[in-house]
Amino acid sequence: MHDDAKTAAEAQAIDWIIRQRDPAFDDWDGFADWLAENPEHASLYDALATFDADIAALRPEEARPAVVITPDSPRRPSRRTWFGGAVAAALVAAIALPRLDLFADPNRVETAAGEHRTVALADGSKIEVNGASVVILDKDRPRFARLESGEAMFHVVHRESDPFVVEAGGARIVDLGTAFNVVRRDGGTSVAVSEGIVLYDTRRDKVRVEAGQAIDAGDGDTGPPQVRPIDVANVGGWRTGLLVYNDAPLGVVAEDLKRTAGIDIAVAPEAAGRSFRGALIIDKDRSRTVADLAALSGTKARRQGDGWVLTR
Repeated sequence: MHDDAKTAAEAQAIDWIIRQRDPAFDDWDGFADWLAENPEHASLYDALATFDADIAALRPEEARPAVVITPDSPRRPSRRTWFGGAVAAALVAAIALPRLDLFADPNRVETAAGEHRTVALADGSKIEVNGASVVILDKDRPRFARLESGEAMFHVVHRESDPFVVEAGGARIVDLGTAFNVVRRDGGTSVAVSEGIVLYDTRRDKVRVEAGQAIDAGDGDTGPPQVRPIDVANVGGWRTGLLVYNDAPLGVVAEDLKRTAGIDIAVAPEAAGRSFRGALIIDKDRSRTVADLAALSGTKARRQGDGWVLTR
């Protein structure tokens, strides 16, 4: 992309960022069309959106002036005001926070515990990344992503001749027209499909997983993973603050709560063998969520430092 075209694309990306701040924004089809115009649009947009989020986080919430909208007040600042403020804030960041990495690898999406991010791809596909997760993209393979760790929900634009491929551990998850959630834990991978079909391919076994089905595969498994039925309404429930389990180990539930909501829970050895069945709602008051988990699992939650520990 030559300099003039890149400058124009940057201005368009800024325009999309500003427009999407409006709660009434609904031109997602137009946004997807713009992303599809040039493979570089997606990486440019993601870099500027990340930069904008970094700038917004430079000042604590309590220091930001309240904005009251009245009939005589503009509904939002002009683009010149916004861009000028972003440049000024960038200069402050460069001086006051020299270690802030504003030039991070745009192909590496890494989230902190409790942080959720959405990545729009050039082909119109979308990846929703849960907290404490790492997703690797490839500028030379726009229909590819690798989930290094954590969890992500993939909404894939299907192309018969160019399937979307997700790698997780030693497995390849091949899109056959679908939306699916992938969790990569130490030593294992779980896949749940809410729309369409995926092919779970370990280069040894190929397992077809359809909407309303899921698999849990360990890295050391010698046979193909078994398909089990699930409720499609619960696939990717972390995005709306709902986690549903059917006899899951308490350690898995604690890991999910850490990733999704930043809740730090340890499981005492005497409670490690307990499993959990039920639904947890991520409450703004995190202690209520922990209390629900303890009550439903037959354990006791005790505060420990900044987190909790579950005991018998």
